[in-house]
Amino acid sequence: MLHRFVRWMALVCTGLMLAATVHAADPIKVVYHLSEGIPQASRAIGNIRNHLNADPTAKIVVVTHGLGIDFLLEGATNQQDQPFAGAVADLANKGVEFRVCNNTLVARKIDASKLVPEAKVVPSGVAEVAKLQAREGFVYLRP
Repeated sequence: MLHRFVRWMALVCTGLMLAATVHAADPIKVVYHLSEGIPQASRAIGNIRNHLNADPTAKIVVVTHGLGIDFLLEGATNQQDQPFAGAVADLANKGVEFRVCNNTLVARKIDASKLVPEAKVVPSGVAEVAKLQAREGFVYLRP
């Protein structure tokens, strides 16, 4: 009887270790939430670059609403008058997704054609953040 128990415990421990190994191999999923404008977007670009340098396997989604969408508008520049387009394209090429709140576009009367090509419009920025956290297991970061 003791022998069966020991064997059963060994199987349980092996299963737990395997599950932990598989889970540890999953990429970390992070949502960066931007709603404050150009200075926050500049910080976020730097944070995301550093994040990917430390963990190239990270799955990163940037969700924007309010003033947070401004850096994703065609021709947007940072505080040093440098365009955001190159940085956004570079990050998108590394797998970063950029999502823009349609409610913001409507409220601010901005046509979606004014967004950089890498930006994807979602119905609601805050609802998107909530969905990513609650249903898809994303960690929340706000630069």
